[in-house]
Amino acid sequence: MRDKLINYIQEQYGVEPEHLWKKFPNYIVFRHQGNRKWFGLVMDVSRSKLGLDGDGLVDILNVKLDDPIMVDDLIRQPGYMKGYHISRGNWISILLDGTVSPDEICSLLEVSYLVTAQKKKQ
Repeated sequence: MRDKLINYIQEQYGVEPEHLWKKFPNYIVFRHQGNRKWFGLVMDVSRSKLGLDGDGLVDILNVKLDDPIMVDDLIRQPGYMKGYHISRGNWISILLDGTVSPDEICSLLEVSYLVTAQKKKQ
C-alpha cells in the first residue's frame, strides 16, 4: 500500500518524496512546491506506539483536514487516529494496512492538499 500511495502522490500532484531525517529513513514528506507546506507524511511506526495490538511496524499517512467535526468523526472509526507526532491543528493519521480503502485515503489526501495550498490573493 505504501509504494502505491507514493506513486499516486507523485503522479497526481507532481511532487517527489522527501526524506528529511537520517534517523528515520522510511519517513517521507510530501509538500507543495510553492509554499513548501506539508500535505502528507508517510511513516512506519511501532504498533505499540499507536496503541495497537501486535508487534512490529505499521505504515501510516498523516494528512491535514479543515473540519474539526470531520476529524472527531474519523478518529472514532477503525483505521484513523489523532495525528501521530503532529498534534497541532487538524492532523490525523491513517493506517495503511488495508483498514481504510484506497479511495478514502486518496480523498482525504486531496482535502489535505487543498487545505495546505497557498491561498490566492483577491
